[in-house]
Amino acid sequence: MGSSTKNIEQAQESCYHEWMSLQSQRINEVKQLLVQRRSHRDDENDKKLRELTGKILGDFKDYAGKRADLAHRCSSNYYAPTWNTRLENALIWMGGCRPSSFFRLIYALCGSQTEIRVTQFLRNIDGYESSGGGGGASLSDLSAEQLAKINVLHVKIIDEEEKMTKKVSSLQEDAADIPIATVAYEMENIGEPNMVVDQAFDKQEEAMAGLLAEADNLRVDTLAKIVEILSPVQAADFLLAGKKLHLSMHEWGTTRDRRRRDCMVDAESDNTGGEEEK
Repeated sequence: MGSSTKNIEQAQESCYHEWMSLQSQRINEVKQLLVQRRSHRDDENDKKLRELTGKILGDFKDYAGKRADLAHRCSSNYYAPTWNTRLENALIWMGGCRPSSFFRLIYALCGSQTEIRVTQFLRNIDGYESSGGGGGASLSDLSAEQLAKINVLHVKIIDEEEKMTKKVSSLQEDAADIPIATVAYEMENIGEPNMVVDQAFDKQEEAMAGLLAEADNLRVDTLAKIVEILSPVQAADFLLAGKKLHLSMHEWGTTRDRRRRDCMVDAESDNTGGEEEK
């Protein structure tokens, strides 16, 4: 059983690393097309951007499908992945990010890009027009109609998240219910193998796998609906920002984990509330 679980975990981790590698590849592709589009605004470049955003959404859908397949054999790994950093696991929701965070990213980029463009305008920087541009050339150019659609979608997605959070909360509470709690109480030797408990946990893992697939589908569906609202350039800009944030969080988390491992604590002061030695 241990060997089988290890092999499953290796397959899940391999799937994750392949996904991260593809993210890096897509970043370069998106950046290259955005540069071309901002240099030559024509229908052909818009078409290329639409095709690439379509591929990226397809990547997400394929990855969700692979995770769903692997999760049916061992779903609990996805709720606190060993391949994630501690920072990422502290922020995880249903095996990934909250779909509502996509909207926070849009609002943040919209505000920051507007601020940059106003600053450029006030300083009268040469080339300002070509670096930003109008007609939906960046997220700072979101129209009132686009913002209204995004806000309506945001509210709907938060609603869906709350429903799913209640489901996983119920599953978590089941661990303190019959039969798991009663078997644990009646056992003479703590933690000894028990068929009834194994069956209960198998059922719970199966339910968790279903919730993971549901959460992944919500993430993919949310991205697709956001892209539909945005122009080709805005959609590419948004997806680029999301990928860069995802990869950056992993690297920042890795750095923080390394820093913690290098932070030594005196054995005696550890029990007396002493300060850490850096």
